[in-house]
Amino acid sequence: MNERRIYKFEDIFIISSGLSKNRKDFGFGFPFLTFKDVFYNYFLPAKLENLANTNERERKTCSIEKGDLFLTRTSETQDELGMSSVALKDYKDATFNGFTKRLRIKDDYKSKIDFLYLGYYMRSSKIRNQIASLSAMTTRASLNSSMINSLELSIPQIEVQKKIGCILFSLDNKVENNRKTAEKLEEIAQAIFKRWFVDFEFPNEDGEPYKSSGGEMVYCEELGKDVPKGWEVTSLIDMAEFVNGLALKRFPPKNTNDELKVLKIKELGQGYCDENSDLASREVDDKYIINAGDLIFSWSGSLMVKFWTSDTCFLNQHLFNVLSKEGYNRAFLYLVIHYFIDVFRLIASSKATTMGHIKRSDLENSYFPIDKDLVERFNDIIMPTIEKMIHCGVENERLQKVRDALLPKLMSGEIEV
Repeated sequence: MNERRIYKFEDIFIISSGLSKNRKDFGFGFPFLTFKDVFYNYFLPAKLENLANTNERERKTCSIEKGDLFLTRTSETQDELGMSSVALKDYKDATFNGFTKRLRIKDDYKSKIDFLYLGYYMRSSKIRNQIASLSAMTTRASLNSSMINSLELSIPQIEVQKKIGCILFSLDNKVENNRKTAEKLEEIAQAIFKRWFVDFEFPNEDGEPYKSSGGEMVYCEELGKDVPKGWEVTSLIDMAEFVNGLALKRFPPKNTNDELKVLKIKELGQGYCDENSDLASREVDDKYIINAGDLIFSWSGSLMVKFWTSDTCFLNQHLFNVLSKEGYNRAFLYLVIHYFIDVFRLIASSKATTMGHIKRSDLENSYFPIDKDLVERFNDIIMPTIEKMIHCGVENERLQKVRDALLPKLMSGEIEV
């Protein structure tokens, strides 16, 4: 077992509070680290997208340097409290939000702590459990400097820290590379889809762009615009079967052998089911089972369309499993629904309810111009791109599970490196 030393945070860190700025001071000025930047990232983003109007004194007092550790100091719930993020570089002229605390490593300890290791350690159960036991609930969960100073850091020798940090960081690098690859693949698919089916510049018989090469266009009353001659107008409901999920709270599991996690809007947004996801009985009809690669459309609340890339689960109400009808495939359907998504969001936002939504009639009234032969050609070209995009998501889910399984074992010394 690796030898480990235990330090109090008050021995290692100097704690500072962030800036509380007036709303009018945001949107221009210098880089600004937000609560969300800290909450959602083990390590600070390479670029801070938000800006704040700060003065020279503020930029000096609330600076961000390589090795700085940031903690969310207040939140609505204890689970969201004390989430951490570490700076892996200096951020010129940047400052940080008052809802976070900056912990700067004292000079005497900088050579004893690896910044990658620190980033992962702070997200491990060893620290999360400490924070949960310390947090005070008033009207909001909060952490003060005294509480933070009482936390303990248990670390092995610096060489071991560096090895552990590199192992975990290499997994996250692969995840990030996959994410960027999937993003680029989607951009390619969206661009070709728009060029062919929106701009009508698909290749004609001579390989030239149809519309700009003089291809014949005719006015379509249903769409209120010109479309290529001979094209049909089809509604979304004719392209796909939209299978709505169930109110799965009505089907509680009988025991641990009878349970399967439930895919709701929250899970679709984050891309996976977690320990807080609902469970349902496996006796639910198989038609409501969702597997990796299925196309899911949230028609209520947060409207979105995504390929599911995580574990098998049940589909809850307010979500459609989009199944292709003959002549179409999930790649084409994904792009068509994505084309309509802003319209659907406007429809949903106009509903006088607490939770905006669309109806099946909105799908029926969503018309799109197509040519069946061109759709088939498009499917052949684009499906491999979409499959690669889905594969990136599936692989990321696997890599993150590996990381999450390794993290507590490496931090506790159960696995030696």
